[in-house]
Amino acid sequence: MDRINKLREYMKNTDLDAVLIYKPENRRYVSKFTGTTGYALITQDKNLFFTDFRYIQQATNQCKDFEIVEISREKPVTEFLNDMNIKSLGFEDDYMDFATYSRFSKELENIKFVPLKGYILALRAIKDEKEIDIIRKAASIADEAFSHILTVIKPGISEMEVALELEYFMKKKGATGLSFDSIVASGKRSSLPHGVASDKIIEKGDFLTLDFGCVYNGYCSDMTRTIVVGKASDKQKEVYNTVLNAQMRALENIKPGMTGYELDKIARDVITEAGYGEYFGHGLGHGVGLQVHEMPNVNPNAQNTLLPGMIITDEPGIYIPDFGGVRIEDLIVITINGYEVLSSSTKELIELSY
Repeated sequence: MDRINKLREYMKNTDLDAVLIYKPENRRYVSKFTGTTGYALITQDKNLFFTDFRYIQQATNQCKDFEIVEISREKPVTEFLNDMNIKSLGFEDDYMDFATYSRFSKELENIKFVPLKGYILALRAIKDEKEIDIIRKAASIADEAFSHILTVIKPGISEMEVALELEYFMKKKGATGLSFDSIVASGKRSSLPHGVASDKIIEKGDFLTLDFGCVYNGYCSDMTRTIVVGKASDKQKEVYNTVLNAQMRALENIKPGMTGYELDKIARDVITEAGYGEYFGHGLGHGVGLQVHEMPNVNPNAQNTLLPGMIITDEPGIYIPDFGGVRIEDLIVITINGYEVLSSSTKELIELSY
């Protein structure tokens, strides 16, 4: 109920009669509903959850703090809203598409629509201890998967085989899904920041970047490690160590109160000073929670402040076309005194021998 109470305080301060929530992650955050169809409506004195026949039992079991209301084609959610004397309704302007907004506006012509401006996303950015423990477990599954996949990788197998084995292993360990399509990029393909697994065959001497994560109890993990399949060349070692130095420099300076821009700059300066600045083209990190990319941002434009309870990634990279690339990523909790690293896999350069 603490989350709902915070919403009610926000509603009071912004003169809202109600807030309608249907973005899946926001809906789960406030109601605990894990199904695919439903609307959570919060007023100053009621918590209502609207869903259709398929999910009534599930919503009754999961949404303990809500009154469950069945909707249908004959009586959609807008008909109930019209009957409730709502004058102003907060909506998820960062999620509701134009077609839905147009339909709702037409069917609810006497209700003023007020954008929430990311308020629920901001609430979600600061995790409580239960959420942190769940993400800690998701991170540990990913770490176990990395240790396991090192025993599988060898020249002659495809990137897709590696990705499938990662998924299979994590699901055996309790994951319900992947945080995103696993990035398994070898050789020259490792210069693709989002090089999802392909049918390319892994060869001796390749850089191999593994960026993956799993969903556990609704929450995501995210980690990246880059290895060399065989013996690393001097150039590979130089690029790798530059990324590692940047990653560690940022990590050592994380503290609450700094901005995402300030943290990004620490790592970016290391890479720039080493002569590889043009090859680091993405932000240092992002928030992780019910979604693998959420608030806060950690990039050159991020003015948001890092606060205790936020979970972010620290993932600098260098990507050189026709050569290869390196990314190293940890999952990190901002604490009152600094940080806690949730990713435990080694970051020293691994050279697989055969």
